[in-house]
Amino acid sequence: MLGQALCAGFPSPADDFLEGALELPRWLVPNPPATFLWQISGESMRGAGIFDRDLACVDRSLTAGRDSIVVAVVGGQMSIKRLVIGGNRARLAFDNPDLPAFAVEDLEEAAIWGVVRFTIRWHLVRERLGR
Repeated sequence: MLGQALCAGFPSPADDFLEGALELPRWLVPNPPATFLWQISGESMRGAGIFDRDLACVDRSLTAGRDSIVVAVVGGQMSIKRLVIGGNRARLAFDNPDLPAFAVEDLEEAAIWGVVRFTIRWHLVRERLGR
C-alpha cells in the first residue's frame, strides 16, 4: 500500500520509506467463496453513488443491517436496494427519490441475497477501452 491516503497536495518525503506488499484481492475480497461481482443496470441507486454499468462486489457472508446496500430477490428477480429499518418495519428502497420504497412484508416474495461490500466505476471512457 502506498500510504494511508492519496495526497491531493505535496507528498511527504516519509512516504518513500513505507513497506509492505499490496494484496489487493485479499483486501477487497476477504471471503472469496461467498463473494460475487454483479454489473449494475439502471439508475435506481444513484443516490448511493451507484450508477448504470458499475460493478458491485456482493458478499453473501455479511449480515445486512440498517441502511445496508443489499442484493435482494424480489419476485424471483435479483435487485439492488437499500435496506431501511424503522421501528419494527423493514423496507427495500431505491436510492432515487423518484422511485418508491416497498415494505418487505408487503412484497409477495423477498429475501436478502447478499450485502454490497463496495462498487467499482470506470473513470476512463469505456469506448476507448473497447468495452
